[in-house]
Amino acid sequence: MKNNSRNNDERRYKQAVDQLTGIAETIYAQIDKGQIPKMVIPLRTKSNIKFDPKTSVWKYGKASGARTAKKLKGAQMLLRTMYMLEFIEDMIDENKSSTLREMYYISEGWEKAKFEAQEESNLLAEDLEIITGCLREDFKLRPEENGASILGNVTITEYDRKGRKKKINCRDDVGDSGYGIPYNVEKDKITINDVDADFILAIETGGMFDRLIENGFDEDANAILVHLKGQPARSTRRFIKRLNEEQGIPVATFTDGDPWSFRIHASIAYGAIKTAHISEYLATPATEFVGITATDILQYKLPTDKLTDRDIQALKAELTDPRFNDSFWKSEIETMLEIGKKAEQQALAKYGLDYVTDKYLPEKLAEIDLLK
Repeated sequence: MKNNSRNNDERRYKQAVDQLTGIAETIYAQIDKGQIPKMVIPLRTKSNIKFDPKTSVWKYGKASGARTAKKLKGAQMLLRTMYMLEFIEDMIDENKSSTLREMYYISEGWEKAKFEAQEESNLLAEDLEIITGCLREDFKLRPEENGASILGNVTITEYDRKGRKKKINCRDDVGDSGYGIPYNVEKDKITINDVDADFILAIETGGMFDRLIENGFDEDANAILVHLKGQPARSTRRFIKRLNEEQGIPVATFTDGDPWSFRIHASIAYGAIKTAHISEYLATPATEFVGITATDILQYKLPTDKLTDRDIQALKAELTDPRFNDSFWKSEIETMLEIGKKAEQQALAKYGLDYVTDKYLPEKLAEIDLLK
């Protein structure tokens, strides 16, 4: 199995190198013909997000833009692209990896091609994903942090960095913090062996994740608990999708009641704008929402905070966001704007530390038939 894992890795990385080499060859061919070199990529804007009925996720549409050397800024980005291609190919050849942050600092040695901010290097890495159809993991690029945590009756086999197998039950073999989701959760690294759970509950905050564990909600409700750590990492969303897709386990999100938390749900269910090119890989379209809503604020008489101007702007933007284009979300967003209030998950503690597991979650989960 160790050799199989290594062979799978080698195939992935070879495909990535072939795709990257193709980009370089295309640019050189344009120059050789006396043409101004360019790269064409989809526009990463909200207006270019389209619903794909085949996959039930939001993806980039057909609108595209050209990165061309006609202007200095475009020429500089093409130069950076060539440097990055070489950097990635060298990493794969040397069996090294780099964080996105390290890649940004590596560019300090690229003279005129160096990045001015990490956001520029991150966006270029995403561009390469879009153009090649590969993932940044195939480029040996990784985030600064791994995914979040999971606790539940899930047994996996994980391959360590030397290719050795290690079987772990994500409830019995871990502490209260759960199993830490690594940045690479693909089948060549993690095999999902067995799952005994009725649903997955993806939780925004660490405090609420700990509360549910302390209250024994994972066992009482036969649930898999996932701590999202705010806006979830790609590996967290991918692992949730694998559990849903391979094991047929439904998913629900439990977040704060504010526009930013609504977007956390949307990124899990439909994909995020910046990763729309891999929504099929990350998004779990059937995900239900059991987080705090404006209706909950009124019904449960929860403690609240006043919406800020930034909150209000975000909510108004969501009214035109295709990911919130249904009657439920429009009603909840409009109600939140009307009352001018938002609330946190922990506001449920107004009624005691057990209220969230004894009343709130059972009621909300029963409404969507996830808890009998």
